[in-house]
Amino acid sequence: MQDKRRQRVSPRSSSHPVKGVDTAMLTATRKRVYLACGHTDMRKSINGLSTIVEAGFKLDPFGEAIFVFCNRKRDRVKILEWDGDGFWLYFKRLEKGRFRWPGPGEEATMVLTGEELSYLLGGTRVELKLKRNEIIQPKVV
Repeated sequence: MQDKRRQRVSPRSSSHPVKGVDTAMLTATRKRVYLACGHTDMRKSINGLSTIVEAGFKLDPFGEAIFVFCNRKRDRVKILEWDGDGFWLYFKRLEKGRFRWPGPGEEATMVLTGEELSYLLGGTRVELKLKRNEIIQPKVV
C-alpha cells in the first residue's frame, strides 16, 4: 500500500522543479520591455498590475511585452508577462543595494531592450563587486 500523503519539497531543495528565474530567460526575449517610471505599490499582484498597464499606461497586458515595476525603496522589482495562456509574475528582492530606477516624469513608461533590462536587474551585482575591497593588505606584526 502506497503512502498517499503529499511530500513537501523545500524551495531550496535540488529536486524542486523551479529553483529561480534566470534573468537571461527574460532578457533574451524579443518582447518589448516597458519599465514603469517612479514607484509602484508592491502589494499589487497580477490583477492590480495588469490594471495599471491597461488603465494607466494605455497598453495591452495580453500583448507581446514585459512590464517591469519597482517599489519606493527601489529594493524590489516585479515583472509581469503574458505567455499566451497565462500570466507570469516574477519578483526579486535585494538583500543589499538598490536598483537604479527612473523617477516619475512626463512619461509613465520607458521602453527598454532586453540587454538594458539585464543591466538594470544585474546592475547591483556589478556595483557591489566594484565596491568590495579586492586587495586585503596583510598585517605586519
